[in-house]
Amino acid sequence: MSGPDLGLLRAEVREFLAGQLAAGAFRPSVDSWLCGWDEDFTAALARRGWLGMTVPKEYGGHGRSFHERFVVTEELLAAGAPVAAHWIADRQIVPSLLKYGTEQQKSEFLPRIVRGECFFGIGMSEPDSGSDLASVRTRGVRVEGGWSITGTKVWTSGAHRAHAFIVLARTEPVDPSHRHDGLSQFIVDLHAPGVDVRPIISMNGGHHFNEVVLDEVFVPDAMVFGTIGQGWAQVTSELSFERSGPERFLSTFPLLAHAVESTSAEPGLGRLIARVAGLHHMSTAVADALQRGENPDVSAAVVKVLGTTVEGDIAEFADQQTGDNTPPDAVWADLVATAVDQRPGFTLRGGTNEVLRGVIARGLGMR
Repeated sequence: MSGPDLGLLRAEVREFLAGQLAAGAFRPSVDSWLCGWDEDFTAALARRGWLGMTVPKEYGGHGRSFHERFVVTEELLAAGAPVAAHWIADRQIVPSLLKYGTEQQKSEFLPRIVRGECFFGIGMSEPDSGSDLASVRTRGVRVEGGWSITGTKVWTSGAHRAHAFIVLARTEPVDPSHRHDGLSQFIVDLHAPGVDVRPIISMNGGHHFNEVVLDEVFVPDAMVFGTIGQGWAQVTSELSFERSGPERFLSTFPLLAHAVESTSAEPGLGRLIARVAGLHHMSTAVADALQRGENPDVSAAVVKVLGTTVEGDIAEFADQQTGDNTPPDAVWADLVATAVDQRPGFTLRGGTNEVLRGVIARGLGMR
């Protein structure tokens, strides 16, 4: 992940961010990829060619590498920039469309994502299924010209602002001995008849999660995503993109950077910095695998488990430093409060650490 081209790109992104900060376009925040919804900022990134970087040019993209995209996203996250509006579309939907989408779906959605004009959510989790996606109860029933989708999805980030989301539904009866069979995915318009988006307000008053109720929502055949019955294989492939990115260890980086600048030397600070540095190298290795077209599901799970753990430890460290030795600082206080509030979710979203340890063990051949 080194070299003059990547170094120049990193410098360019840092210069852009410095200009945005100086202009007051944003204030660094914790969990900016989840909570920092700013469509104007997204549009500014699109104008610079920093959305849909890996999308082929024939679909309106830039045909750049996973390495280049990693550099841009890492710098944005490290700065705490507000990237939530396009995050899911750029992180998950783009590679999923390129792998499983039809030509119609690619042509319809990819150019709009690249331009920062189309935002997506993910419809996986349900009230009674949690990380056990094989137990989803949302059903897809074949009807004339398409499918009728009924069920409830929960923890759907940005659904109240997004245009569409990809829904995992059961299209065949459950076979207890093959629970992962009979699942399919659909692209659902969040403004379609029968879709009810209900806010889930966090304890700090923030609104980024939602419950989405689907009541016989019609999805045309053209919006079937991938192959009917292959939803489980598709979902596990998509989760590699969700679990391995730099957001899995940089959500609290603005707080760590502020701690380096504003606190005295503390025994735990160096260890936290070293852990983040190690995770940087691990995450770049996943980017290497993606560039080679490999499926890094096990290494992605490792990054997610270790990364979200260190994020929580950064929040705890910062909270412990807010005593008499810390000068009064409104920015610091706000970052700490947000990090502490968000901490319970770090190891839950994208699959709990307990579930992911099972993924890692199975991937390594352990029983």
